[in-house]
Amino acid sequence: MAKNVAQSATLASVDQKLAMAKRCSHEGVVAGAKAAVVASIATAIPTLASVRMLPWARANLNHTAQALIISTVAGAAYFIVADKTVLATARKNSFKHIPNMEA
Repeated sequence: MAKNVAQSATLASVDQKLAMAKRCSHEGVVAGAKAAVVASIATAIPTLASVRMLPWARANLNHTAQALIISTVAGAAYFIVADKTVLATARKNSFKHIPNMEA
């Protein structure tokens, strides 16, 4: 009987940790997607403007190069912000359950 109670408590703890991990990763995905959209817009405007105004850019940056510049910045922003968000949320949740933290 005691073994079943301990086992169910362990399973409940694992389920709770799994739910918290899913929530942390979801927050990271949402924050990363927002950052990727902002970075895409912030990169697309000067890239497209420079291709229209600068002779060097017009001669050397075709459509593929422009798309590569914009998508690289968007991808980097996504992964950086998502990683920071997941780590910050995990750090916040790891210290939440410690009753007496000494500074």
